[in-house]
Amino acid sequence: MRNAFFRRHRTFSLLLLGLAVLLLIIAGLGIMFREQMEAQFIYFPIRESEGDPANFGLPFENVYFMTGDGVKLHGWFIPGEKDLTWLWFHGNAGNISHRLENLALLHEKTGVTFFIFDYRGYGQSEGRPSERGTYLDAKAAISYLNSRSDANNRRIYFGRSLGSAIAVEMALRHPPSGLILESAFPSIPYMARRLYPSLPVWSFLGTRYDSISKIGQIDTPLLMMHGDKDEIIPLEAGQALFEAARGDKHFYIISGAGHNDTYLAGGEAYFQELDHFIRKVGGD
Repeated sequence: MRNAFFRRHRTFSLLLLGLAVLLLIIAGLGIMFREQMEAQFIYFPIRESEGDPANFGLPFENVYFMTGDGVKLHGWFIPGEKDLTWLWFHGNAGNISHRLENLALLHEKTGVTFFIFDYRGYGQSEGRPSERGTYLDAKAAISYLNSRSDANNRRIYFGRSLGSAIAVEMALRHPPSGLILESAFPSIPYMARRLYPSLPVWSFLGTRYDSISKIGQIDTPLLMMHGDKDEIIPLEAGQALFEAARGDKHFYIISGAGHNDTYLAGGEAYFQELDHFIRKVGGD
């Protein structure tokens, strides 16, 4: 299942190359058309599910909730033993079913409660993705957790890849107990400038996900994790974002890990690092 998903997963390099070519061609054709074309090169949702937490022996609840602009979203609530809730913001491809192996291992190793959901246009969630839409989706997920008596107010936001930018935005608006960013990037324009310095594609981009301008305003414990073999978002991109952060922060390099195998390549040391952070912010 995991390998099939990764074969479908497209890289930021391919994404930005397509954007560079397209946006230079269509720059004069209007903002609406530009935004539609950007969306096709940034988001790679898959509707079909490849299972649910029961396939890994996890108790869970199917959850449906509404966003502020009337979009119905789908997620899974997986109870844990510890008095802490982990809100998961996933990357730009697939859907929550493609995170099941990762989810099961994290649940086993950490024992916290998990809430993972699909952005609009992904899996069973309605709508079409956009930067503004993903922020509305994330806000709705937080509101949903606030409505549950069994979702503790002590929370960790976990953002992976594209989800790191959404987690940063939410941490700025609705501060959590702790923030974990894995395989994070400073912004879409930053990646465009780095990968294609001779093409001024960033000047045409409407989608920003500008974490580097926001993270310095966040005052919550931060753990950043990044593979030193990441072929999609290079280590130095994550380090640049980390340098812009302030306060209680730690950067953990996952030796030998690429973009999609952090939780496997990292081994026990990876989970120990997460457990240490959980204990710190959870009060254990």
